[in-house]
Amino acid sequence: MKDIVIAIDGYSGTGKSSTAKAVARRLHYIYVDSGAMYRTVTLHFLKNKVNLDDNLSVISHLSELELEYRFDNSKNDFELFLNDLHVGDQIRTPDVNSKVSAVAAIKEVRRALVKKQQALGEQKRIVMDGRDIGTIVFPQAELKIFMTAGIEVRAARRYRELLEKGINSDPDEISRNLRERDHFDSTRSDSPLVKAKDAIEIDTTHLTFDQQVNKIVKLAENIISEN
Repeated sequence: MKDIVIAIDGYSGTGKSSTAKAVARRLHYIYVDSGAMYRTVTLHFLKNKVNLDDNLSVISHLSELELEYRFDNSKNDFELFLNDLHVGDQIRTPDVNSKVSAVAAIKEVRRALVKKQQALGEQKRIVMDGRDIGTIVFPQAELKIFMTAGIEVRAARRYRELLEKGINSDPDEISRNLRERDHFDSTRSDSPLVKAKDAIEIDTTHLTFDQQVNKIVKLAENIISEN
């Protein structure tokens, strides 16, 4: 038996986060949502009206950020804190959705968060999802997954997800936002969203949640049990 790192990348709305969390629970691994870290930085920038084109302002506000994952025994899960305050669903609002790709494209932001993410994975036994986990954060990860799904399915999933959290949204706006994020994330110059050469692609369009979780858990267990 060996401890491994599982990197799950892919487009928004493919079920990365919920799948990665379920995989981590099945394997008794730690789950880290790297996207939540970028969303938290975005939330901070929005609240402080940071001009994303002002490099000095971006760097200055980055130095003020204290991001920390804390284990919540009542939820048996890790919660993300920004400067000692739990961010919760504040990072899932339409305002954050519309700006997070632009924030994530900033080189200084990516460098700062990649360091934090790599530190979290030093002890292995971790499942992390995002857009550059298998290519930049953990290029030597023992298991890399790249998740895809049709845009209509992804938009419907995101709409239901927001509705369940009490957030009203426009389905057309969600679809438009997903297309924009796909383009932005795939074409940015720094750490673009691409499938790692050794990643296993999983199309979740016609898979149930349990099916996609089971696929990844089986792949992981095969590697973990290798001599």
